[in-house]
Amino acid sequence: MYTILMSTDKYQINEKDIDSVLNFLKLTDPENATPEMAIALLEYLHEQIHDLSHTNPELLAEMYEKFKKEKRTSN
Repeated sequence: MYTILMSTDKYQINEKDIDSVLNFLKLTDPENATPEMAIALLEYLHEQIHDLSHTNPELLAEMYEKFKKEKRTSN
């Protein structure tokens, strides 16, 4: 699992991701719905997941298992 997590270091924020987060912010926090805030949130979330992989890999594994179950039920 660690090698999978390491590959996230190659992730580059792109326009599609910024637009998605910007839409989320427009719905949840319109006053802060700016491209800069969207980028900051994406960077923050990326850092948090990376940190979690080092500090609590068990929790990250649980989150991944939950994600897989939800993904299966939505298909």
